[in-house]
Amino acid sequence: MADRVTVIGWDGSPFDPAARAALQAATLVAGAPRHLDLPEVPPHAERIQLGSVSRAAGRIAAHRGTAVVLADGDPGFFGIVRALRDPEHGLEVEVVPAVSAVAAAFARAGMPWDDARVVVANRRTLRRAVNVCRAHPKVAVLTSPGAGPAEIALLLGQVHRTFVICEGLGTDAERVSVLTSDTVSQHRWTDPNLVIVIGGSGSTQTGHSSWLAGLDPAAAAQPRGYGLERATYLPPAPGDAPESAGRDRHLRALQLAALGPGVGDLMWDVGTGDGIAAIEAARLGSAVIAIDRDSQACARTEAAARRLGLQVHTVHGAAPQVLEDLPEPDVIRIGGGGPRTLVACADRRPQRLVTHAMTRDQAEAAGRVLTGAGYTVECTLLQAVELETTDWSERGRTVVFLLVASRMPVPR
Repeated sequence: MADRVTVIGWDGSPFDPAARAALQAATLVAGAPRHLDLPEVPPHAERIQLGSVSRAAGRIAAHRGTAVVLADGDPGFFGIVRALRDPEHGLEVEVVPAVSAVAAAFARAGMPWDDARVVVANRRTLRRAVNVCRAHPKVAVLTSPGAGPAEIALLLGQVHRTFVICEGLGTDAERVSVLTSDTVSQHRWTDPNLVIVIGGSGSTQTGHSSWLAGLDPAAAAQPRGYGLERATYLPPAPGDAPESAGRDRHLRALQLAALGPGVGDLMWDVGTGDGIAAIEAARLGSAVIAIDRDSQACARTEAAARRLGLQVHTVHGAAPQVLEDLPEPDVIRIGGGGPRTLVACADRRPQRLVTHAMTRDQAEAAGRVLTGAGYTVECTLLQAVELETTDWSERGRTVVFLLVASRMPVPR
């Protein structure tokens, strides 16, 4: 095993004394080609180009001498330190960090970033990274070849954002560009780069403060709890009817519990109605597309989300036709639309899907459709009775069948 392993971060600025001393003593240096070409790398040291981190770690572990690993920015932040410390390799490392690429990018943009989400986009995680950009107003994306600014913008589609694209941070080729997402794919971008994706209805104002990294300050204004009364989210309007069984808050809470939407997911809320299920899914961190044939329902959903600083994208149109061009969902809630909509949603292969039925015959018919599509289906008859606690009289009663369809999970 190597006598000593030092991981040195590089941000384009001169190495500090600790980094220079470690490099001078190195008998093996690993890094990307741009790192190995630095003049501080001793000519007598063995050089390993980092391609497969696991293979490089194995060679470092077998080396007899002093090893240095060069990496961009802070190697402990989405960097190589985690891989080197994996028990498979058993390496104990010393770290000399530099300014992380994320910190440098926000500094170039003149923006705070304690409220930003940070994600890694590669070919495996690109779709989930884009879903985070849909759901949050400020996201830093560490890109990779094939999962860069153009791919992110194309997957965002009709969700408009502003991109701050930082290429070659800390090098002579550094360039910072600010564009709208609909123009990003018209340009060519050099690697490595980092993208700050900002916009939407959340708070990005510097006057707000937060206590938790990655938390949008607007979240502090959100109500506590889920499965809340409609009036918590929507101001009462003249002529409002009581909640129907299909929009009962208890049913909604169980639907969301079954779906489990979270950060990196995309939920379709088909037949969103009052939009509250979409809003509560967004509060859980999921990206949400709320679909309804009623333009007023879409407008109410947008307004309620905006008041809470949430990102909910609405699509006005009739299912199933309007679903054809939507991005791939992880989970789907069907609040209405009929058998053809159920078939169309199942054909998109979400990991989980929930719907409801008012009669047993309707529940059995829906269950057959979902089972035929390859899902495991559970059906529960739910009865909720709300009591007026002043005199304990019955205030409302709902009886509904809840159907939950699931398939084998895919690795995240």
